[in-house]
Amino acid sequence: QVRLVESGGGLVQAGDSLRLSCAASGGTLSTYAMGWFRQAPGKERVLLARIGVTGGLAYYSDSVKGRFTIYRANANNTAYLQMNSRNPEDTAVYYCATIIYWRASMDPQDYVDWGQGTQVTVSS
Repeated sequence: QVRLVESGGGLVQAGDSLRLSCAASGGTLSTYAMGWFRQAPGKERVLLARIGVTGGLAYYSDSVKGRFTIYRANANNTAYLQMNSRNPEDTAVYYCATIIYWRASMDPQDYVDWGQGTQVTVSS
């Protein structure tokens, strides 16, 4: 299985941009679609964005459309989430995860490999 490690989180001010990285080891990302999730305190873990094996077929939830961008660099075994126009409602733990390439799912239960998460806190 692929081991995933998220990085790039931290404390930012409202309106700031931030890029999260998801580095893979013990395997390659090229055979998996990738998803970014987040979970706020007391809330369910929800899918924010998903990207296909070759970088196409991008999906975004309504909450992040026009603000966040998902992309990947398979040669570096890394996936990214570029976050612009952040606001306090974006405060959460952010996770990356893999999913079988042919599945199009929003359900966390369908994702296979998970990182430990990275905390993003957006101040007013």
